[in-house]
Amino acid sequence: MADELSAKLTNQLDAAVFNDAGLLPAVIQQWDTHEVLMLGWMNREALRRTLTEGRVTFWSRSRQEFWRKGDTSGHAQYVHSAAFDCDNDTLLVQVDQVGAACHTGSHTCFDGRDLGVTTMERPTE
Repeated sequence: MADELSAKLTNQLDAAVFNDAGLLPAVIQQWDTHEVLMLGWMNREALRRTLTEGRVTFWSRSRQEFWRKGDTSGHAQYVHSAAFDCDNDTLLVQVDQVGAACHTGSHTCFDGRDLGVTTMERPTE
């Protein structure tokens, strides 16, 4: 059984398509409301930790180290599911967010920064 789980994890990690820096963007979404909370970056080890430990782990591009959301702030992300996009080069992680997701203290990194784009109604057929 352990060998099967290990093989499954290896297959999942091998399926990931990392960029030239060895990173994969991870979109973090609240599992029940589907609200987009943040975007972070994972290398292979951060992805492995996220898939096996039940908490989201990122790779900090600025500090060049792993960070697990909530270890210092208490604002943890508990994994509910994870899925690659159709090209395996982006990860969607659905979480149960405790506290703020954004380093600014906001619930989401996408609060109140609307760019004021031009919108259009969908054409009727």
